[in-house]
Amino acid sequence: MENYTYNSFTLQLEGLNVSEDYVYTVFLFIFLSYLFIIVVNGGIVVLVFLDKNLHQPMYLLYWSLSINDILGSSIILPRLLVDMLHPPSERLISYYECVIQAFTIHMCGTTVQTVLMIMAFDRYVAICNPLRYAAIMTNKMLVKLTVSAWGVSFVLVGIMVGLTIRLNRCRTMIKGLYCSNAALFKLSCESVFINNVYGIIVTVFMFTASIGSMVLTYTKITVVCLTSKNKSLNSKALKTCSTHLVVYLIMLFSGTLTIILHRFPQYAEHRKISSLLFQIIPSGLNPIIYGAQSKEIRKFLSKWFEPQKGFPTL
Repeated sequence: MENYTYNSFTLQLEGLNVSEDYVYTVFLFIFLSYLFIIVVNGGIVVLVFLDKNLHQPMYLLYWSLSINDILGSSIILPRLLVDMLHPPSERLISYYECVIQAFTIHMCGTTVQTVLMIMAFDRYVAICNPLRYAAIMTNKMLVKLTVSAWGVSFVLVGIMVGLTIRLNRCRTMIKGLYCSNAALFKLSCESVFINNVYGIIVTVFMFTASIGSMVLTYTKITVVCLTSKNKSLNSKALKTCSTHLVVYLIMLFSGTLTIILHRFPQYAEHRKISSLLFQIIPSGLNPIIYGAQSKEIRKFLSKWFEPQKGFPTL
């Protein structure tokens, strides 16, 4: 008969199961990946903040996305690195810390989708209504859209986690690399039917809304490009839209794979690897993809790294 510990405020994280021969190799990989994520996303944040020429809607949305990537990675990877240096029995986390981690992870995951939807709208207005772009995408409108992106995520995730913390807990083992809403409500011996239904509704709603907005905006953009003989417009559309689409597809594929594997307990270790790569790959590639395609960001970087002129020589 299984022994239960009711409403314990100390939980145990399962974490990564790595052979002792490869612990430091994996540790170094995750550490360098986290360092890379902080540097490249932090670089985008600093660049957009310093250069007034980058104070435009699209770059401010890049800024918001980079902040989100830094937050999401920082809530998971440092804790994972610390746990790797401890045996499984000593990978302990408080219940409140676990709830905060789960809330932040889901908040960041949802915000990525809402911000990318706003980016799609921004590209649609810029390409399909270029003469009205300045009038539509004002600073006031951008603030409203950004607040809405984070606000919707906060409300949806807040309700989801709220439904979980109401449950009594009879287990203490968190299955997975980190705390998530599903891992938390699986600690309960009560019915989690409402939690599952709400989680499915939110997932379907977010994926339907994001995919729907992408299909709608890109269909209209494609029609405009096909009917337009303006090569400059078509070139601009190809550069900006391809960048945005690649970022979205990386997020969509990574998120979908993690959700699918979550439904198959026999692939628990595969799910852990998928969850880890979901945190590392999009967060690391996003700033490189839209940074490399941005003429303004490349120009700003060239100013910083080109040899300084005008200094007297000895």
